[in-house]
Amino acid sequence: MTPADLAISALGSAHALLLEPHGLTEADLHRALAEIHAHRVDYADLYFQYTMAESWSLDEGIVKSGSFSIDQGVGVRAISGEKTAFAYSDTLSAAALLEAAHTTRSIAARGQQARARVGQAHQKLVDRRQLAQPKQALYMGQDPLSVMPAQDKVALLMEIERIARAQDPRVTQVMASLAGEFDVVLVMRSDGLLAADVRPLVRLSVSVIVESNGRREQGSSGGGGRHDLRVFTPDRLQDYACEAVRQALVNLEARSAPAGVLPVVLGPGWPGVLLHEAVGHGLEGDFNRKGSSAFSGRVGQRVAAKGVTVIDDGSLPDRRGSLHMDDEGNPTARNVLIEDGVLCGYLQDGLNARLMGVPVTGNGRRESYAHLTMPRMTNTFMLAGDRHPDEIVASLDRGLYAVNFGGGQVDITSGKFVFSASEAYWVEGGKIQYPVKGATIIGNGPDALTRVTMIGNDLALDPGIGTCGKEGQSLPVGVGQPTLRIEGLTVGGTA
Repeated sequence: MTPADLAISALGSAHALLLEPHGLTEADLHRALAEIHAHRVDYADLYFQYTMAESWSLDEGIVKSGSFSIDQGVGVRAISGEKTAFAYSDTLSAAALLEAAHTTRSIAARGQQARARVGQAHQKLVDRRQLAQPKQALYMGQDPLSVMPAQDKVALLMEIERIARAQDPRVTQVMASLAGEFDVVLVMRSDGLLAADVRPLVRLSVSVIVESNGRREQGSSGGGGRHDLRVFTPDRLQDYACEAVRQALVNLEARSAPAGVLPVVLGPGWPGVLLHEAVGHGLEGDFNRKGSSAFSGRVGQRVAAKGVTVIDDGSLPDRRGSLHMDDEGNPTARNVLIEDGVLCGYLQDGLNARLMGVPVTGNGRRESYAHLTMPRMTNTFMLAGDRHPDEIVASLDRGLYAVNFGGGQVDITSGKFVFSASEAYWVEGGKIQYPVKGATIIGNGPDALTRVTMIGNDLALDPGIGTCGKEGQSLPVGVGQPTLRIEGLTVGGTA
């Protein structure tokens, strides 16, 4: 499907689900924008959304729960200077739309920044249709849930259970979940742009618990992306179940982690979540416009070791964090944030780009029609270097090799982070000695970037499991990196 065909198809879906069933037309949308522009504003937009979501979960050999929901509504936003007025409604009708627009105008007229629910220089409303289209087709705009009947979804989870238990008699519990989402969005802006997108998203997760001699450990795996449920083939189910069991059995043999200031080697793929949290959030435009990021005012300066190049790319096919357009109707793009250690720029939505005098980057995102847009990451990763991963591990005299991560947290202003390793190994004399448990990695994001001394040639992206939180909003994202050696990180442990 060509980008033009995709844009027309997405607009047709948006009309069929968001406008026509509720007696709405594009003319009604223009009237609502005109209502907002009765007060002097710089920008206004309407964001319509229809979301159908489904999930199933398995535990103790039984599919214990299943859920299905449909949500729809519209968010109405006006921007004047630095102030944003916003209202939303979960009722779709011409009357509800005009009421939300009137509420937004009233907030804007008072010069407040606020959010309400209802039952550059001045920019005039442009009453012309500019249909936006993506640069390329990244995913098919179709319902990912309807391709598989309910009994097959249950059977899929039961098969995960069977495969996991067949791996080892020490497997005592298997938990799995299957989730999918069909999201249709429509954006109309006061500059005349009209944009729509149909966004599929699926995810499969599996966790196992193994037990031996009174000790219990856990392992997990899974993946997904902007596919339909048929992506979970028998081979993929086998891979997920086997990986979860393998990780749990490794942890069953793990010893207490050492503590101290040590060199740390991070594995490829999902460990890029550390880069996402410790560095990526600090490169979002709102934090830098307000001067609250450790990277504020440092464009053009060296902020990382030579060889470190960090990308945010929302235009990768089928990836969990990818979008044909952001939630302001701008096409997503490949944005170079740090190149060979030098800071190139920040991630921008429309508001922060205008106030900072820079181009938008296609990173205006929101959790739903009931939330405000803000600059957010899509798929954030570090490019590969030229070192073989085995060489990097062999370079450790005494240190930690962290293959996989669990939870973590970061302070945006200082850049300080804490992450727990879900799979890690103690290395001495360049050789892996034994797995360790209870290791936490503590450091400062901007400082850690300057301590990168070896970059592997094995860039990998995560399997499609990432969810990012910011100011109470959760969004699907992707992360990735090659194997890295970082000097002088604080490792917390119990040994």
